[in-house]
Amino acid sequence: MSIIESMRLNGKRIFVTGGARGIGKSVATAFAEAGADVAIVDVDIAEAQKTAQEIADKTGQKTIAVQTDVTNPEQVDAMVETVVSELGGLEAAFCNAGICINTPADEMTFEQWKKVIDINLSGVFLTATAAGKYMLAHGGGSIINTASMSGHIVNVPQPQCAYNASKAGVIMLTKSLAVEWAKKGVRVNCISPGYIGTELISNAPHLVPLIEQWNAMAPMGRLGKPEELQSICVYLAGDTSSFTTGSDIVVDGAFTCF
Repeated sequence: MSIIESMRLNGKRIFVTGGARGIGKSVATAFAEAGADVAIVDVDIAEAQKTAQEIADKTGQKTIAVQTDVTNPEQVDAMVETVVSELGGLEAAFCNAGICINTPADEMTFEQWKKVIDINLSGVFLTATAAGKYMLAHGGGSIINTASMSGHIVNVPQPQCAYNASKAGVIMLTKSLAVEWAKKGVRVNCISPGYIGTELISNAPHLVPLIEQWNAMAPMGRLGKPEELQSICVYLAGDTSSFTTGSDIVVDGAFTCF
């Protein structure tokens, strides 16, 4: 078997949280193109259903939509049960759902702080451990978490202390789970994207001045593209990454190199 053939995801069943749009949608599409059946997990069920149908039409793979609030343990457990029931199993999970609130720390309310931490960090804990429990009992699997270069640096000029703290937490959570499960067949890694030009960012007029500043600071002088995260996630979800666990893979166009 060639290396290209061995990197396919034929027979894999994968869920993607925050899968209705942006990075989640792009990576879910790549998983399906590589041969996996995919569950689009999102709190916005209408958009999740639309994305699932688009991916199914494009790839011919079984693709379902599951409405889930990743901060709700009961909903997360029910989501995994639904994925296993409808897709027939679970070999990989992309725990990607997240939000950012740009508010100065001295003006941020506890409710704002808690919302970011609940979704970005606790949501990853809940979805990763729910997937991990199933995988531990069924022969192993791969979990990919979305961290951020913001777990390594303090972004400027926008104030986002809660986001930065949550993403730093995702990196250490990833490493902790990887060590706990290393001998049990479940691998856990994370990606740390830089600024990615999703539709929500690129089409937001109030962000144009920020984008100009980010690009001026970036060695490559541009935002990343969602599709530039696809191949690394396909690699991490598949069997060719069998010795890769506990890794935080930074994909930021060298933004954090200085």
